[in-house]
Amino acid sequence: MAILIAIFVFLILIVSHELGHFVFARATGIYVNEFAVGLGPRVFGIKGKETEFVLRAIPFGGACMMLGEDEEDANPRAFNQKKIWQRMLVIFGGPLMNFLTAIFIFIIVFMVMGMPSGSNVVGEVVAGQAAQTAGIRAGDAIVEVNDIPTADWNQVVTAISGQEAGAPLVLTVERDGQYVELAVQPYFDESSQRWLIGISQQMQTVSLGQSIKLGFQQSYYMTKALLGALAGMISGQMAVDVAGPVGVISIVGQAAETGWQNLLILTAFLCINLGVINLLPIPALDGSRLVFLAVEGVRRKPLPREKEGMIHFIGFALLIGLMVIITFQDVLRLAHGG
Repeated sequence: MAILIAIFVFLILIVSHELGHFVFARATGIYVNEFAVGLGPRVFGIKGKETEFVLRAIPFGGACMMLGEDEEDANPRAFNQKKIWQRMLVIFGGPLMNFLTAIFIFIIVFMVMGMPSGSNVVGEVVAGQAAQTAGIRAGDAIVEVNDIPTADWNQVVTAISGQEAGAPLVLTVERDGQYVELAVQPYFDESSQRWLIGISQQMQTVSLGQSIKLGFQQSYYMTKALLGALAGMISGQMAVDVAGPVGVISIVGQAAETGWQNLLILTAFLCINLGVINLLPIPALDGSRLVFLAVEGVRRKPLPREKEGMIHFIGFALLIGLMVIITFQDVLRLAHGG
């Protein structure tokens, strides 16, 4: 099930990215030969008015294959015949659509599923965990933890995780106008590195206008945090922590176990991740193609196609090698329970 859900998430990432290239290619009059989802052997295809839409066997990656993208072509609808700003727009369209998809997902999450209320009221109790065993119910307002007042959710979290490691807790909850004391034994969560009891906060519905505002805000904050993390890893101030397809499948599986909301938020983050990574000036990625187009604009003529192609080929080979190494590390991490 985790693999199937992960494939679904990968398809969202791939289709949104390639759709961005496709939409702007068509908008600028570029002829698109093939719109492919996946890599490897062809499974089936549907011929449109101009473009053939193809599904391939390996659900990682995709392609929007445009006329004149990798070769010289005299056709006025070829990629290489378009103005520099048009070609840049088409290349930038992939990452842009990833960002827009993330914003759209956040809007849906906030509008349909709501957002954390911030109150001290329990929204959900995780089945089989400490809170349920202790008798805590959804709708309980946690007013004290070990005699520490908890007026909002942040205070609840701080009080629970800030106690002596693993020590039993006494929670005072308000239920139907009465106060009840419940003893709870926390457990240590490896993923968050915190002591938890298995509860989540209450959600509140949000209007469409507020959801749109929050969708843009959340995407901005995630993008800023991701750029900060990348800068930290490049400068050596942070440990390099990356995951390949195997690692992502594991992460997606864990998110799916906690509910659709967390899964959708993770999908939005992965969309932002893909958009940001593709804009880096690394050969074979969209960022490097934008750099080459910028250089062409300054020089008033393109770089020799053979040289550019060789640079992209070397970059692609290095990326594949890096992906193999990361995947190997993912497998070792999973084998050791990390």
